[in-house]
Amino acid sequence: MRGLVLIATVVLGAGCTHPAQVVEQAVTPQVVRPERPVPSPIVSPAEYQAAIERDTRTTTGVPGVSYWQQWSDYRLEASLDPDAKRLDGKATIVYHNRSPRTLSVVFLHLLQNLHAPGVMRNRPEEITGGVALTSVSAGGQSLNEGEMRRGPGYQVRGTILSIRPPNPLRAGDSLTLEIAWGFKVPQSGRMGWSEDNLIYMAYWYPQMAVYDDVVGWQLDSYLGNAEFYMGYGNYDVIIEAPEGWVVMGTGTLQNRADVFPPAIRERLTRAERSDEVVAVLTENDLGPGRATLTSPTGRLRWHFTAENVRDMAFSATRESRWDAARTAVGDHDGDGQTDYTRVDALWRASAPRWQHSARYTQHAIDFLSRFTGYPYPWPHMTAIEGGGILGGGMEFPMMTLIGDYNNRGDSALYYVTAHEEAHMWLPMIVGVDEKRYAWMDEGSTSFHENQSAKEFFPGRDHDEGDRRSYIAQAKRGTEGEMMRWTDFHYQGASGVASYSKPASALVALRRYLGEERFLRGWRTYLRNWAFKHPKPWDFFNTMETVSGEDLDWFWHSWYYETWTLDQAVEGVEDVPGGARIIIADRGYLPMPAYVTVTYGDGTVEDREVSVEHWLTGQARATLAVTSDTPVVKVAIDAAGTLPDIDRDNNVWERN
Repeated sequence: MRGLVLIATVVLGAGCTHPAQVVEQAVTPQVVRPERPVPSPIVSPAEYQAAIERDTRTTTGVPGVSYWQQWSDYRLEASLDPDAKRLDGKATIVYHNRSPRTLSVVFLHLLQNLHAPGVMRNRPEEITGGVALTSVSAGGQSLNEGEMRRGPGYQVRGTILSIRPPNPLRAGDSLTLEIAWGFKVPQSGRMGWSEDNLIYMAYWYPQMAVYDDVVGWQLDSYLGNAEFYMGYGNYDVIIEAPEGWVVMGTGTLQNRADVFPPAIRERLTRAERSDEVVAVLTENDLGPGRATLTSPTGRLRWHFTAENVRDMAFSATRESRWDAARTAVGDHDGDGQTDYTRVDALWRASAPRWQHSARYTQHAIDFLSRFTGYPYPWPHMTAIEGGGILGGGMEFPMMTLIGDYNNRGDSALYYVTAHEEAHMWLPMIVGVDEKRYAWMDEGSTSFHENQSAKEFFPGRDHDEGDRRSYIAQAKRGTEGEMMRWTDFHYQGASGVASYSKPASALVALRRYLGEERFLRGWRTYLRNWAFKHPKPWDFFNTMETVSGEDLDWFWHSWYYETWTLDQAVEGVEDVPGGARIIIADRGYLPMPAYVTVTYGDGTVEDREVSVEHWLTGQARATLAVTSDTPVVKVAIDAAGTLPDIDRDNNVWERN
């Protein structure tokens, strides 16, 4: 019984001794309260722990021996009418149940229903009517919309399509779905049309929802803010568009000879072998018969196939120039030879800064293949200039849509290009759940963008922008926890929690672990979870396994809390033979204090207050230094790599 002691008391009477009487007496223990909060161990959710017990996940961060994930084969046909701003399509989807469970209902996303009247949204969107389904069948049987408890059928609720097939889908079996639909193309923040010469199509087809080993069916509705969690599959796609409109899409174009004139095909082939940028289409090559072949019907069919991707997007342009070249990606196929991919930039004359875009993409894909240790795996990386649709950028497998950047400097266009193309690693290769944990892709991608920029623009601290953005919000006291689900961030807190703080956290983790250990852990994580679906705790476990350290203090402090870092040089006291330096930890976020001591003779010494000291709950530490000359300057984190919210108290100098 804590806080109580047992005292035996002997009571003496007249000439006799009574047995000892036991009296329970409360005693208040001496409690030493820590001066600062101490991070708790990370406890993963029950469903993740259950996955570990089922051997689909592990405590070491690698996928378990019983790991599984679903698979889909898509055959899609779309007819695009640029004048009417309309798409009509039909899909045949073969859904493979690789899980150990029988599924009585399957679910798909109708993401264009974000634009349907009356659906739930967390930001304003254009109302176009959403998706009109004209037919739905499952297992060869036509289905009706309505009540599904009485038999096969389907229902649409917001952006979710539920289908009950005629027979349950057993483990190891597959189900064929056939769906026809159409919708008016909106002008959205992530897709749409610009002027009368550009259409960018994303989220345009019914897509299988993810059913995974931890959550099961992940059915968070698309509300407009949080992005996506998508499963992998193969795609066979036909896009029908008017002649003169050049179509670019996720995957490999299978019928060049059916859509491009010989001169364009020759330039494209030359670009795929050239390190110098080739103008595949110029302002003199636009229109039917020049940019594309002509057709008796006035329309052409573009055939794309893609393997092991999580989505398919395409663009249609009729006034865009096209620059292309190749770039090195490393040895992707393991034959000992350097592999290459084609990079494309399609841009209109109204966006002159884009004349550098292909060169930017060359560097970004080359650098990121080297930095991540995972070579870019696909046949092309295409950047589409989308001024009039969006101001920033948006990513899709092998495709990016980026604004014209007319009102910003050339370096800004490089940054956004590197950022959107870094998304090819997360979430395109490493299939994280963006809907719930945006930091897993946006924060990681911001970190990758900054590392790429360091090589392209040497001599500058490119991590500084994210660090400064995070510090500004932290000082206002308006940030939210990174682990908060993306759609439920506090107003104004999503950007920092998703982008700049997680990017800064990775820089801090690299500072703590050192470059070699950090990169080894980071690359191991990317490699182990390529084309799979990691959860946050898979990332945490991987970094701990590779580094050989328990990092729960780091994950708790950075990812689960809004604690801030504020280390200070509180004072320097001269003593015989040296000095005593008092370091204070005034914030709650524990990190080692990296202390640089400068002496009167010009010598410099690096000292450190270990994180273990702060983890005891103490808020001060004393460093004893021995020197024949006085200490003239003490600085904490002299390199400025950590997001200390008050750097004014990081430096002490002798008057």
